[in-house]
Amino acid sequence: MALVIIHAAAEGTLIEGTSKGDKSIPILKANGWRWSRNLGAWYVQRSRDTAPKWHVINATADALRNAGFTVDIEVDDTYRSTAEVEADKIARQEDRVDALTDKAHTLAAREDAADQRAHELADRVPFGQPILVDHYSAPKMRKHYEKVHKASRDALDAYRAAQRAAGRADAAAKTTEYRYNPNVVARRIEKLKADQRRTQRPIDGHTRTLFVHDGVKHVEAHDAATGTYRENLDRENGHLLDQIEFWSGVYDQLVDDGVAVPYSREVIVKGDHITYDGAYWHPVVRINAKSVTIPSIVGGSWTDKVPYINIRGLRDDKAHPVTIVDGARQVAVPENA
Repeated sequence: MALVIIHAAAEGTLIEGTSKGDKSIPILKANGWRWSRNLGAWYVQRSRDTAPKWHVINATADALRNAGFTVDIEVDDTYRSTAEVEADKIARQEDRVDALTDKAHTLAAREDAADQRAHELADRVPFGQPILVDHYSAPKMRKHYEKVHKASRDALDAYRAAQRAAGRADAAAKTTEYRYNPNVVARRIEKLKADQRRTQRPIDGHTRTLFVHDGVKHVEAHDAATGTYRENLDRENGHLLDQIEFWSGVYDQLVDDGVAVPYSREVIVKGDHITYDGAYWHPVVRINAKSVTIPSIVGGSWTDKVPYINIRGLRDDKAHPVTIVDGARQVAVPENA
């Protein structure tokens, strides 16, 4: 039977046709594949909703063929929409939280049962009753105390396992919340925009300055990409633009909900005070494209920069609160001021 390496956005990269104990397993492990009990198949980590990892796919296929296997490769490199990907991630995360919560409850019940068993066994022996070493009952008593110890150990192990499962469930429950944190979303958008600009350059063609000699620029020209390379760039660029559109919409909604504040050079002026930790306020000495400059936070002779996305609050030079409404600053001046 031929082995088939399959890649699709929703499933990631999987391999079909392997069987337990065959010679393909060491080869898959050597090439970074992992076994999934949920999928019942070997898979490439972090391959879902990404471009095919051709270096892994081709290296694995070559190694398997050299070992005598017949290997076919089926790849669908079409991306899913970001909205679909995110909905899928949230659903999987909720399923994971439910599974871990159920596991924690099962282990907690096992702990209670083992603890009750330990108490029942211990109550059968009068408190403080020692083992009568020379008595005929000594072997039986030793076995009894071993049962008490085992039940107690089982209860402790179940308790620790339940705590770990509950902790993992709690962490998993916060994953989506973290992904949609305003600062995280803003940083994600910045990174996606940088990636998109980097992808757009070879699509359009570009030049770069190698060096300047005697006032003359020596440049290197790159023509616009063509052929398969251009097709791959166009597909990646479209995927990046879709992600930017989705996450920009998420951020706009966070702004509308009052969760995020769109600080920028248009709404902050020199002399304002900002806070990035909610505890200390710092005067703004310079306005930059993506940050403000403040005096050294440790009292040094230098200055520090705070990105706009890290700002938590804004005041004017008279300590009046400044809010951002429809992209414009509004200063809350007290009536008696």
